[in-house]
Amino acid sequence: MSLQHNITEKLSKFAPEYLTVENESHMHSGPANRETHFRVVMVSDSFEGLNRVKRHQNIYALFEKEFSDGLHALSLHLYAPAEWQGEAPESPSCAGKH
Repeated sequence: MSLQHNITEKLSKFAPEYLTVENESHMHSGPANRETHFRVVMVSDSFEGLNRVKRHQNIYALFEKEFSDGLHALSLHLYAPAEWQGEAPESPSCAGKH
């Protein structure tokens, strides 16, 4: 199972109304075909009343093993349904990409 699929499966516990998980590893330096950098956009009632830090802490707690196994970054865009405007900011280009 790919790491992208694993991330998607684990995030399903938040019962998202909207979820995308994109592998952005190709936008960073390193060998091809790796799974180290992901962008997550998720809308869930679970984020209602939580500030950005608490939302991120809840997500990062799910992926301790993955981070110790080589996951490098999760770019998180987390919204309660009332905050969702239909799109999230795009990821910037990595300065280290050659």
